[in-house]
Amino acid sequence: MFRWTTLILLACAFASFALTEQDYLKAEAQPGDGVYSLLRRFDLDKHSCNHSQFYKINKLKSDAILKVGKSYSLPIILYKFNGKTIRSSIGSENWNVAKSIEIYNDNMLRDGYRNTDFRKDKILWVPYHLLNCPAEDINTPALPNENGEANLAVEPAGPRIFPIFGKKYEHVPLAGDELRGNVYFIESGHGGPDPGAMVKLGSHTLCEDEYAYDVALRLVRNLVAHGATAYMITRDPDDGIRDDKYLKCDSDEVVWGNKPIKVRQKPRLFQRSDVINELYDKHEKQGVTVQKLIIIHVDSRARGNQTDLYFYYHPDDPQGKKLATELYKSVEANYKKYRNGRGYDGSVTSRDLHMLRESKVPSAYVELGNIKHPQDQQRLIIASNRQLLADWLFEGLK
Repeated sequence: MFRWTTLILLACAFASFALTEQDYLKAEAQPGDGVYSLLRRFDLDKHSCNHSQFYKINKLKSDAILKVGKSYSLPIILYKFNGKTIRSSIGSENWNVAKSIEIYNDNMLRDGYRNTDFRKDKILWVPYHLLNCPAEDINTPALPNENGEANLAVEPAGPRIFPIFGKKYEHVPLAGDELRGNVYFIESGHGGPDPGAMVKLGSHTLCEDEYAYDVALRLVRNLVAHGATAYMITRDPDDGIRDDKYLKCDSDEVVWGNKPIKVRQKPRLFQRSDVINELYDKHEKQGVTVQKLIIIHVDSRARGNQTDLYFYYHPDDPQGKKLATELYKSVEANYKKYRNGRGYDGSVTSRDLHMLRESKVPSAYVELGNIKHPQDQQRLIIASNRQLLADWLFEGLK
């Protein structure tokens, strides 16, 4: 367990909110510590404003080397807890911020960095970013955005607000933090100049990329709600999660980094695997141990060929095989629960596909059904079914 210094409280009466104007928690630098590792120990490393504030309050240059055994102020502001509510203690009406502060303090106690529950010693630890970084997420880790700056993978616009999910679903309440520190790459197939499989249903055209994207986006929302960091590799600037039966086909999707999707298939595939690998390498260097890639497609077969969800993994990826099997088991269990008697005819097999072969991340590839089969179409066009698909995949990831 890492050591942390005794809280240094200034000799003055408690104020209503912050103990003093600049009363920060202090911690000693351990052997091998840099700024990043010191902040990471207190779950502060993923927010750029925490780094900036650390240098500022310690009056350090950006290239400063920490001295072992020396105490440094952390971007954790100390507040007096009034014994009633966190909101009234910090002078904020934001419930999401207060809940995040509560979770943070409980996690610090659980991990051994706090000696006493804040409810007993009446001292709240409030990470700087929760009150001072409105462009960053208030709970889940911030990661390099498409400009290389620290930000969330799905770019919040405020406390638990993620515009990528659309107006109806942009607010994502924190349901838990059991996936905190995990990184997921969610890649929906095709997009841009390539709609994937297409079929006419009455006067409507069903495009594979639109339905795969909607399920993928719902899955990402589930992950974010449980504290994970999730990247949408293929992105649409204005679709969001949609509850329509017939999703309009368009070609304005881009790849992470706001890059236009390449026209030719091979460069298009490498464009995606390359950005995933780059992000994977970065997080691996940061010490992230759980990174997974889920690739979502919709199959196209003969009209009479109905399929259940089935999964692929690369033959040289044992972790990918395990991941695909976990997803398979989740879907199978839910079929038994909700469709008992029907049976489940999915499968887990190896296949040498580009995204499985070229991605460094343990990967699973899922086909949601046959876009041409009438019953499989119902699995896709009914919004509640798309949500169930995302939920079942999420359960497999948990």
